[in-house]
Amino acid sequence: MELEFLTRCLSSLTKVFATQELNEKAVTKGSALLNETYSFQVAYKSSTLLKNIRVRINSALQENITVRSVGLVPSELPCYHDHDDLILKSTPGLYPDPLYQYQNKDGLTAFPKQWRSLWITVDNLLDMDPNKYLIEVIFEKQNGEYLGKEVFELEVIPAELPQQKLIHTEWFHTDCLATYYNVEVFSEEHWKRIEQFVDTAAKHGMNMILTPLFTPPLDTEVGGERPTVQLVDVEKVGESYSFKFEKLKRWIELCRKQGIKHFEFSHLFTQWGARHAPKIVGLENGEFKRFFGWETDATSNEYRQFLHQFLPELVDFIKDNGLESQCFFHVSDEPHLDQVQSYEKASSILQEHLEDFPVIDALSDFTFYEKGLVKTPIPSNDHIKPFLENGVKNLWTYYCCAQYKKVANRFFSMPSFRNRILGIQLYKYNIAGFLHWGYNFWYSQYSKKAIDPFKNTDANYSFPSGDAFLVYPGEDGPIESIRLEVLYEALQDLRALQLLESLIGRDQVLVLLEEGLDDEITFDQYPKDLEWYLLKREQINQKIKDISLIADISSR
Repeated sequence: MELEFLTRCLSSLTKVFATQELNEKAVTKGSALLNETYSFQVAYKSSTLLKNIRVRINSALQENITVRSVGLVPSELPCYHDHDDLILKSTPGLYPDPLYQYQNKDGLTAFPKQWRSLWITVDNLLDMDPNKYLIEVIFEKQNGEYLGKEVFELEVIPAELPQQKLIHTEWFHTDCLATYYNVEVFSEEHWKRIEQFVDTAAKHGMNMILTPLFTPPLDTEVGGERPTVQLVDVEKVGESYSFKFEKLKRWIELCRKQGIKHFEFSHLFTQWGARHAPKIVGLENGEFKRFFGWETDATSNEYRQFLHQFLPELVDFIKDNGLESQCFFHVSDEPHLDQVQSYEKASSILQEHLEDFPVIDALSDFTFYEKGLVKTPIPSNDHIKPFLENGVKNLWTYYCCAQYKKVANRFFSMPSFRNRILGIQLYKYNIAGFLHWGYNFWYSQYSKKAIDPFKNTDANYSFPSGDAFLVYPGEDGPIESIRLEVLYEALQDLRALQLLESLIGRDQVLVLLEEGLDDEITFDQYPKDLEWYLLKREQINQKIKDISLIADISSR
């Protein structure tokens, strides 16, 4: 049987499934600004099993190019039963997601009649002359015999994206790192892993980090515990508490070094209603013990007195380290309308000491903001409309497992443009911040047990695959995902629109964005065509290029 080896250039927005026919048209051209990260794919398929395939890159941009192989992971819960129609498939199976570093010594394997793909990333273009560059991706057998080739043309635009203004956090689960890598919390090995994963987060537009003053009371079974990850050391003598901030200082310095600019301190009351204190441990009479937890009423005099002693010292630490404009606080995550009273009581305790700091919480009922209980509300993208209609300033948004109808999200089962539209939406509505709960949550729902995210991608059959994490725990550090890269492309779109606005004004940018559309872009209404996103970004880039060239000629 004669060997047939097929290849096709594709954009980053195509998900290549092993056993589905590839229907998307080839994409062989694109453009990027000087400080942008640009990705495209090359899909390949063989008629027979073929091992040890070598991949060779031939390009003047060779030193700026990274090649990764798109891996497949299982999904038993790709979506809920009542999903909308904007998904790629609803059946369990293998889904493309992790991006494994390609090693020529190992080569690639092409499975019989299965499509697979390579993820090609180009970045660090600041030293390159603006021009059009060809990138040849050549496939060869181990003996050097030619199998196939794709050629992609990347135009480097003579302009730079502005610095990211959006505050962006994906909740960083320090305990999951310790559990998966089987290291002691805040041991040197743990700090090494923290640094690796913070670095990857910062490189992908996350400039705020969840900072565990005390073990975050998030996704924890009532009465249950997550592993203790407490950056503040506490000691109790009589009714007085003393605090040491050495670990917190190390955390701040590490994160700043990696590019983190903002710190959100972990919630000081339990999730879903602020009814209890978080787990807080420390020393009393030389004995290590738990001072507070599920058994502690949120408004108890004992916990109030603790906060009255702790918060002034924390504020002093913040001021001593020049962090006044970089710190954010949480009361409780996702309180519901019937929990307004308990949330109000908890909020009032914090306000006695934190009135000069922003308090941010994910909540979706306008009542909480209307009553002045939270300074910076973070409604979900399917509940944001009342906040927009009432002109809330400095508005954030988020999505999680519950936002799976109409709006943007990033489940395995969703097309990648449903992930990428977020940047355009954030721009149009002047959104100040974006929050998501799952950067590296590798536990089951309610943190009852650890999971292997390479085998279980839905938090033990609880959240659709793709909700709980954006990175995988590799032996040498983080393994990134398709969803992480596309989310960063969305943030780059946002910055490109802001750059264009500085050149032609906001009104003209909004006209350009919605030109030719039958309906305006909203949080639940947007183009459902992959090609629209590619063409729109090219249109934006060319507009920036034309204006930059005119400005360059005028300055001569």
